[in-house]
Amino acid sequence: MLYVRSGRRRGARALVAAGLLIGGLTAATPATAEEAGPATAGATAAAEEAGPAAGTPWADTAHGFASLAGGTTGGAGGKVVTVTDQASLKRYASAPEPYVIRVKGAVPVDPFGSDIDVTSNKTIIGVGTTGEIVHGELHLAAGTSNVIIRNLTIRDSYVEGDWDGKTNDFDAIQMDSVDHVWIDHNRLTHMGDGLIDLRKDSQYITVSYNRFENHNKAFGIGWTGNLTTQVTIDHNWFSGTKQRNPSADNCAYAHLYNNYLSALVDDGDPVWSYGNYARGRTRMVIENSYYENVQHPYQADATAELVQRGSILKNTRGRHDAWGAAFEPRDLYPYRLDPAAAVPALVRKFSGPQKNLGVNTVLDVPGTYPTVQAAVDAVPAGNDGRITVRLAPGTYREKVRVGRDRHQVSFVGTGRTRADTVVVFDTPAGEPKPGGGTQGSWGSATVVIEGDDFSARDLTFANDFDEAAVEINGEQALAVKTTGDRLIFENTAFLGNQDTLMVDTPRLTERSRVYIRDSFLEGDVDFLYGRATAVVERSVIKALSRGSATNNGYITAASTWNGNPYGFLITDSKIVSDAPAGSFHLGRPWHPGGEPNAVGQVLIRDTELPAAIKASPWTDMSGFSWRDARFAEYRNTGPGAVVTPDRPQLSAPEAAAHTVSAYLAGSDGWAPHRTR
Repeated sequence: MLYVRSGRRRGARALVAAGLLIGGLTAATPATAEEAGPATAGATAAAEEAGPAAGTPWADTAHGFASLAGGTTGGAGGKVVTVTDQASLKRYASAPEPYVIRVKGAVPVDPFGSDIDVTSNKTIIGVGTTGEIVHGELHLAAGTSNVIIRNLTIRDSYVEGDWDGKTNDFDAIQMDSVDHVWIDHNRLTHMGDGLIDLRKDSQYITVSYNRFENHNKAFGIGWTGNLTTQVTIDHNWFSGTKQRNPSADNCAYAHLYNNYLSALVDDGDPVWSYGNYARGRTRMVIENSYYENVQHPYQADATAELVQRGSILKNTRGRHDAWGAAFEPRDLYPYRLDPAAAVPALVRKFSGPQKNLGVNTVLDVPGTYPTVQAAVDAVPAGNDGRITVRLAPGTYREKVRVGRDRHQVSFVGTGRTRADTVVVFDTPAGEPKPGGGTQGSWGSATVVIEGDDFSARDLTFANDFDEAAVEINGEQALAVKTTGDRLIFENTAFLGNQDTLMVDTPRLTERSRVYIRDSFLEGDVDFLYGRATAVVERSVIKALSRGSATNNGYITAASTWNGNPYGFLITDSKIVSDAPAGSFHLGRPWHPGGEPNAVGQVLIRDTELPAAIKASPWTDMSGFSWRDARFAEYRNTGPGAVVTPDRPQLSAPEAAAHTVSAYLAGSDGWAPHRTR
């Protein structure tokens, strides 16, 4: 059984605080008032601090009716693609298989006002605030299911002079007889007919945190005599619109809460300038919304039922209808209700496209991808945005490869400690390959990381090959091998015996940087090795005993290119060992294939050393003298930190030039240690 040194996840205290704050906001009882000023800055800050609970601005799962009957997951489980043109958007949106489609930049649609057909199991999400669909409509035909439309601007298919939208049916989003759709954080403006037309018995729909602007008919629901549609509408801002904010016809359930209706168009029309309208036999519940400068803020047909509670009305006139019992939303799903007084500030800040949405794509394992490799395979080649592979607690017995064209990938464990989430396999380097030869270091590694800007936190990587139980020529068994640049490991454990962690570069004269912090690394022979620049900070390194009284192994085996002044830095850390006193080396110089220009550089500073470390801790390797390498110590402590003639020590001026910043900066000023 491998030893796993547990590490608590960062931020646990903040999560507890956020949970308490969410509970406080949910329990708040807002007052109803005819006149009220804007929400305080404190209310906005409170909501922002509350974090990504269901229904909050940053939640990444659907809430309300879209969360029921199996939920709405969109393209989860499919590949992630980025589109910048109409042809690509149409191809992926209409494909039969699931896709997560990132829209980057403005996508003009031609012919003017034409449709982009969206089929089932799709997520269409704008990248930050850049994603726009211009002069075109997203159309979901009858039978379409499980679609997320998020963080987009859809604009400008308005036909000049056609304020009523009678000549062309140029909606922003049109849906007929669909189910499980989440429309969230979009800006919909200046279109030809409706901004959203939700039609013909559609079910399990949530419309949240959108902006409806500069339009006549904002949001219509119905076009059927059946009492079928179930819709949640929350935290939307209707501004500069005239009618259908929304108009809900024959909805089985229409739950409207925390919406903000302001400055609706007042063109002297005594009837068709209005806010919310329950038509036909609709059952509507309105809670804690804010109406400002609105004619007929909420009204209902005599056959409908409308319950209103907790809303604030400012400078409103006309109909304020409320009759019937409607329904109780909390009998159907949980939700967070913000105070009505906070709604204007909250909605102004958080509705519409957000710069932090669509930038980081989250892939859940095993929730939507059965294996870690399946999630990595969903990452597009050359991806330009962060993709987080979120691993549920468990043991993933598989080999994983993040290829050289897969950049900005993060692995995140979601257990309470890093020991809860383990990626492990048991291949040694000497194991035969099916086609002949042996696996070698590449083939033995449980995880190979070739792409740049990779990160991992709150998990364990292991190779559990049992070298004591198997006789094989080639016992090297890597947990992780890296060649990418700008890699970060936090609260991560690397478990193995020989060659546990190889930090390498694509070629001898190239540089790659690796930053390891608050982590745990164990092994016996050369278990931190390679030619990359690697910093191990505030971590625990365990040197495992092989049962020898004199030589149990080597912590490092650096092969740094002689043109690179920075190889390995171990700093502010602790080395521990179960080996006998004086039986472990700090390292030896590795010259792969006898390469004379691989001249290892290792500095161990401000680190506690155990009694297991030899008095002469550096040793030769394959005919190369350790004295020709660049090995040094500085200001170490502990029983293994004695100073002898065989232990080069840096001077204070030299140590000032060998800091974490100096090792990691490179030519681009990379400084991950300063942002954590």
